[in-house]
Amino acid sequence: MFHLVLHEPRIAGNTGNAIRLAAVTGVRLHLVEPLGFDFEDAKLRRAGLDYHDLATTTVHPDLTHLWQELPTQRVFAFTAHTSVDFQDIAYRPGDVLLFGAEPTGLPDEVLHHERVTARVRIPMLPARRSLNLANAASIAVYEAWRQNGFAHSALGEDLPV
Repeated sequence: MFHLVLHEPRIAGNTGNAIRLAAVTGVRLHLVEPLGFDFEDAKLRRAGLDYHDLATTTVHPDLTHLWQELPTQRVFAFTAHTSVDFQDIAYRPGDVLLFGAEPTGLPDEVLHHERVTARVRIPMLPARRSLNLANAASIAVYEAWRQNGFAHSALGEDLPV
């Protein structure tokens, strides 16, 4: 399946929603520290409902550890600062969908890291700053999954289409 990476997320509720997204789609969720909350945060638990045990979530101390775990996967960094639309990418299982922190997005050193295959954007109306992180991640995950026919979960189970 795909890998969803939240780089230094700050808002517990968004990460809780990403955990729920991982549980219902089979993507593997990766969180890169530092996090702006702890896993005991009530907002994280509430947003994730009872899906925490159904999601595969890994916390990495930094990007170096993430890259070591995913050494050959293609990495698509989501940003408002590019002209490449996310739906124009032909996603493959194993691809990494990388998102930045809620207030700032991905820093330049991450956006321009040698591991980043492409920088992509989700179109929005002009003069809008950004989408909510959990909403943007959902849009990207579902597009990648849709392109691959919604056919297999991370566990290799056939899913109804």
